[in-house]
Amino acid sequence: MKIFQFLFIALLISVVSCNTGKKRGEGTSESSGPISLHPVNPHYFQYKGNTLALVTSAEHYGAVLNLDFDYRKYLETLAGEGMNYTRIFTGVYFEIYGESFGIRKNTLAPKKGRVITPWMSWEENGKAVYDLVKWNGAYFERLKDFMALAQEKDIIVEVTLFSSIYRDEHWDLSPQNPANNVNMDVPISRFDAQTDKSGELFNYQELFVRKMVGELNPFDNFFFEIQNEPWSDHAVPVYNIVNKEDLVKNDWQNKADFADEGAMAWQEKIAAVIEDEEGKLPKKHLIAQNYVNFRASIPEVKDNISIINFHYAWPEAVEWNYHYNRVLGFDESGFAGSGDKVYRRQAWQFMLSGGGLFNNLDYSFFPGFEDGTGQNNAPGGGSPALRKQLKHLSDFLHSFELEKLYPDYNCIVSAPGLIPYALSDPGNVYAIFLRATGTEKSRMNINTGEGVFKVTFLNTVTGKYSDPDTAMVKDGILSLDIDIPDGELAVKIERTS
Repeated sequence: MKIFQFLFIALLISVVSCNTGKKRGEGTSESSGPISLHPVNPHYFQYKGNTLALVTSAEHYGAVLNLDFDYRKYLETLAGEGMNYTRIFTGVYFEIYGESFGIRKNTLAPKKGRVITPWMSWEENGKAVYDLVKWNGAYFERLKDFMALAQEKDIIVEVTLFSSIYRDEHWDLSPQNPANNVNMDVPISRFDAQTDKSGELFNYQELFVRKMVGELNPFDNFFFEIQNEPWSDHAVPVYNIVNKEDLVKNDWQNKADFADEGAMAWQEKIAAVIEDEEGKLPKKHLIAQNYVNFRASIPEVKDNISIINFHYAWPEAVEWNYHYNRVLGFDESGFAGSGDKVYRRQAWQFMLSGGGLFNNLDYSFFPGFEDGTGQNNAPGGGSPALRKQLKHLSDFLHSFELEKLYPDYNCIVSAPGLIPYALSDPGNVYAIFLRATGTEKSRMNINTGEGVFKVTFLNTVTGKYSDPDTAMVKDGILSLDIDIPDGELAVKIERTS
């Protein structure tokens, strides 16, 4: 690398650390400022003075980097349908049009010449060439317009800075690949690019992160995620999810993988860069880390991580990690068919286990169908009907004082043929989701203590509530007849005296 360029980088990334004296993500009683963890119950968020859970069915992360995608129409659609959250990739990683992961219409895979990234680029010999020290003003204008409209619509944005590089063909497109930029001469493997072996590349990664932190700092409606699926290209198998002990390499749908030490060390460095750069700026934003698919007990979470993200998550992912007192997120679904039922039930089960964030990966959004009405060939689902059903979940959750609710594994005394997921403020309020296993009728006994309670049932498909019933409990056990022909039902129980 040329000396003048090295000095330029050193000047741009040199900083003086600033210690704010406050743990990252800790909420306040202020009614404004960036989204934060709730000060009373950090398993939920606080935003604009309100307790918030995030529930959405959102596009495949290309809203900003895909020039053919009308993000304004997309955000208006999300807001109009009651979704309060979306996730975006930044342009460090994108996919191959019409090919990657069998997705026919993929917002994360722009047509040739229709991707926009943070760096200036041009075409040579039929491929894009990037300069990693020259910023693309048009990209940041587009990014900030997206963020401003999302903020206006009260949509929280998960800004995922990096992603696992799944295949050589994806590395062949990447601006980070020395073959695609003018800044590096020494080749680097995609397997080393986002690890403690990143070498010279880390200088440019740090420069990029600091730039993103600075450009986004004025906004309140977002949090950072370090990297999408870091275990994918650095897998350490830890748990077989199908009740077997075999940990077969590349058998990703049957086991949970952690990222290896080198990948984790690199993520820790990126989080430190975010924290360091924000130390010089007015606003402090939450940082999420994506740990594992499915379910596993996370061995360690650093203090500057406020959101623990899972993909394709089971409810146990919440139970096994609740002790960390952070938001537990299910920020990508899929690979379970195209129907709505599976993702609706995943959302209810995860959130009624104590999760604070759910995102269905919605393939009905793509260029030309930013209203989410498109038909797609993809490894997941998404539809206006599903988004309507997820709004029923969001409305149900936000009808409670969420900061008072915690998972309650002991309140259900018995519920034959039902799998219950319950949150409660014991003795006062209960939010319950029921899954049936082989029955349409049952009787559920709940340890509420004595008192008078109002009981309403919610059809999670139609969003229709039953007329409320009043129940007087004298022996401490509330008994409810459960009619569950659709195989799922939500129950709201509130003490009235």
